[in-house]
Amino acid sequence: MADFDIEVLRLGHRVGRDPRITTHLALVSRAMGAKGFILSGDKDNKLFSNIRSVNDRFGHGLDCRYESQPMKLLRGINKSSTSEKPIIVHLTMYGEPFKKVVPNIPKNRPVIVVVGGAKVPSELFSISDYNIAVGNQPHSEVAALALFLDSWTEGEGFNRQYFDPQLIISPSKTGKDVHEVN
Repeated sequence: MADFDIEVLRLGHRVGRDPRITTHLALVSRAMGAKGFILSGDKDNKLFSNIRSVNDRFGHGLDCRYESQPMKLLRGINKSSTSEKPIIVHLTMYGEPFKKVVPNIPKNRPVIVVVGGAKVPSELFSISDYNIAVGNQPHSEVAALALFLDSWTEGEGFNRQYFDPQLIISPSKTGKDVHEVN
């Protein structure tokens, strides 16, 4: 089974505006191999409750937490000199083409994937180890995250293990095939 040390940091979440997009970012993170989801901006207990519900029903697969000072967190990582220092990957439409950059990102260290929100501090470009674009036109941050995770994990992010599921979905050509775990 694939085991990747990936966390996704959502910058600048706004409760009144972003709950659906941020929930989708968390679900894509969970489904494609990330172990953690870090929320910054407005604290959103409903979002965390929704992800807990998904973990309860389909198996634990994503730890969520709130970070009130995400740039301080990233600065601390950036200044760290340990060999286990996480690699900071910033997804932005202003970055370098992901298909050229992703093969060069080491896989032997943890990764924090930063996905912006309303306004990304310009400092993030210098703090990040990689500023990557899946396209240089306006696009969905959910699509950018999915493309990056699939490319970086070489599709293996989908092969992660989920613990204690209540429901298991089996692939089916003709409809829903969902089984309760006894």
